[in-house]
Amino acid sequence: MKSPQLTRLILVRHAEVEVRYHKIFGGTIDMNLSPRGQEQAKILAKFLHEKKFDAIYASPMKRVQQTLAPFLNNSAPSQTILPALREVNFGDWTGMNWEQVCAKFNLLTHEWLDHIERGVAPNGETGPQLRARVEPCVRDIVKNHPGQTAGIFCHGGVIRMILAILLEMPLPRTNMFEVEYASVTQVALYPRHAEIELLNFTPWRDLPQK
Repeated sequence: MKSPQLTRLILVRHAEVEVRYHKIFGGTIDMNLSPRGQEQAKILAKFLHEKKFDAIYASPMKRVQQTLAPFLNNSAPSQTILPALREVNFGDWTGMNWEQVCAKFNLLTHEWLDHIERGVAPNGETGPQLRARVEPCVRDIVKNHPGQTAGIFCHGGVIRMILAILLEMPLPRTNMFEVEYASVTQVALYPRHAEIELLNFTPWRDLPQK
């Protein structure tokens, strides 16, 4: 009997954002890409153009849309915008850096995903709330594209949650993965398990520092 074709998800984080938003909890802030981020997006588009996409899904936020724009100009499938793919709402942490959050809320930096999972950020999303909006979206994408490849252009926190869902692990365990700007992570979905084929690949890595 012929084995069924694999369904693949290609998870793409947006490129570098404006410098004033570096190393802060951006979350719901609808920021633009930096000039370096725009260069990253162009290089990313060339890399992705070598892959075959059957569908593209994306967050509506500007940093994702600006990352996706050069790729869509290269005859990629049209995108479907899904509000459920927007970045985590960090509540009262929004706009603060780690030092400020740790000082104000007496937290440890390396435990940030545990804090998100437990809903420590005042007025922010908890891990279960984030999962409740992301998981139905991901399950629908997989259901609608059996044996195909779908791209999901979104955010670091959302990619971590997608990996937690597909790999059946708690969100805090994804702290073992780096999810950099304009990175590509590819997941193959087998009948009984998911397998990471590419993790945090950054085709722009040789760009000179500015």
